[in-house]
Amino acid sequence: MANMSIILTQDVDKLGRAGEIVSVKPGYGRNYLLPRGLGLLATRGNVAQLEHHRRAIARDQAKIREQHEGVAKQIEGIKVSIARKAGKDEKLFGSVTNKDVAEALAAQNIKVDRKLVQISEPIKATGEHAVQVRFSADVTATLTVNVVGIG
Repeated sequence: MANMSIILTQDVDKLGRAGEIVSVKPGYGRNYLLPRGLGLLATRGNVAQLEHHRRAIARDQAKIREQHEGVAKQIEGIKVSIARKAGKDEKLFGSVTNKDVAEALAAQNIKVDRKLVQISEPIKATGEHAVQVRFSADVTATLTVNVVGIG
């Protein structure tokens, strides 16, 4: 089956930026991009409308990027502590997830979607761990998560 052309309305990781026309598999376009409002079918009418609205899209993207950079500056270098039950050898019962890190940031009045928190491998030991928050391909921030063992 042939690929379908989609006009992206928002930045999509590993696919493209808002306003770009990309070629994707039909299932990905129909079942993921279109229902979530991440893209529009690239019909003649939509392409013509896109050309007309490019400046507005660029302005919106600049505003979103500015907000992300502001939050990234707040997060950069910050240190949050998370307490978890730990056993022998400082190993945790369970692990610290991206949701836990997002909640710890929310406790410090920094609102971040948990999906933006990038933990390379599950945190299963006490101590300090570097965690990255990735807003977009070019806006990231690194914070330190201090996992404290209790019990």
